[in-house]
Amino acid sequence: MTLPNVDEIEQLSQLDLVALVKALIIENQQLRAELDKLRKPPASSGNSSLPPSRDQKRNVKGKRRKKHGPRFGHARAIRPLVDNPDQVIEATVQRCEHCQTGLEGVPPEKILRHQVTELPPIKPVVIETRQHEVICPECHGVNRGALPEELNRRGSFGPRLGAVAVYLRHEQHISYRRLRQVMEEIFGVSLSEGGIDGLMREAAVAAQAVAQEIKKQVVGSDIIGSDETSVRVKRRNWWEWVLVSARGIFHAIRPTRSASVIEELMGNNRASCWVCDCYGAQLKAPAESFQLCLAHQLRDLQRLIELCPGFDWALQTQKLFQSAIHLRNRFEKLTIDGFVKQAMQMEKRLDELLDEQLIGKDARRLQRRFIKHRSRLLTFLHYPRVEPTNNACERALRPSVIHRKVTNGFRSEWGAHAYADFRTIGSTARQRGERFFDELLKLFGLPIPLSFQSQNP
Repeated sequence: MTLPNVDEIEQLSQLDLVALVKALIIENQQLRAELDKLRKPPASSGNSSLPPSRDQKRNVKGKRRKKHGPRFGHARAIRPLVDNPDQVIEATVQRCEHCQTGLEGVPPEKILRHQVTELPPIKPVVIETRQHEVICPECHGVNRGALPEELNRRGSFGPRLGAVAVYLRHEQHISYRRLRQVMEEIFGVSLSEGGIDGLMREAAVAAQAVAQEIKKQVVGSDIIGSDETSVRVKRRNWWEWVLVSARGIFHAIRPTRSASVIEELMGNNRASCWVCDCYGAQLKAPAESFQLCLAHQLRDLQRLIELCPGFDWALQTQKLFQSAIHLRNRFEKLTIDGFVKQAMQMEKRLDELLDEQLIGKDARRLQRRFIKHRSRLLTFLHYPRVEPTNNACERALRPSVIHRKVTNGFRSEWGAHAYADFRTIGSTARQRGERFFDELLKLFGLPIPLSFQSQNP
């Protein structure tokens, strides 16, 4: 509708005025809705489920307020000296630099120790095997010389080289092209992309069996945490799932985000408690009880507080969840009776907060969620081994998110499944205090010693 000029308003009929007022009311409502949307605080990693990488970075004016370096009173950290250095150089004093007196036999007052750590020149070792083939003059049978077990392999590359290539690819997110450059310039090894792909496939076959063994241990655990994140496979959206338990961490990449994935992974197993977010597929997991991630709930409460500063219900609920987490962390320092008493008080206080009559769409929506999942909010207070958050799952998925952003996904399904197996082995190794590289080395078989004695007389 075209708005009339101020002078033309008096000339409008009653019907035209009514139509004009209705149009202005509708426009006013639309503008108010846009204004309310602009006034809302932006979603960030502190008040929503957005990752920190999506946070808006503001320009900081003036000088940096926080001082660089360690905090005041922080003890100085000095690199410790190793007890058995590979090489020791004694810098003795032969003559006084002041009066030229000979000091060969004078014992030192003290010895100043300093150690320098350096890498030796990296040069690949090429081992050639010459397997003699002899035909017996009596029976004409063909006989071949026996190779050492470490060298009885078909490939042209040893286990250490293969483990380095897989580590750089799947742990440090280096592409095939850049991996060729690294192997050439740092290690002095010429590798084609086909050779790299062959190493990946060789390791993937061995990794599958190891990952399946870890899976059996994880799905058989009492307490399991789960989460998922998107991943691109053959230019399509797939999902990487992770199951975390005290016995291991299992990754799986599937084309769907539905509950059928959990059903497939768990099989006939049933957990005592499942730690997850509010996603419906997660809540269909086979488990006796559930624990919702309180980190997600605390962020949603924080956003509600930013929308409505001073909103007492949100402040009290946020404080209750934080106190419950703190109580759980002090479980070993309290008596059983004292812990149970405080836990029951928190349960009662939560019921009171959920019974309050709230005003505001956002507040009521959050309260309805808490009422719906009431039995899943404070499960960790009754089972102290249960974590109040699924942060362990998000930490396990973080390398995969980085891999996705660096590589843009996988061109093949076998590559996606192989990455999930490698991620399973790496995450579980670190959880157990082991080195991922050592586990990769085992996938390629026995390491090759750098020297062999000829078996010829």
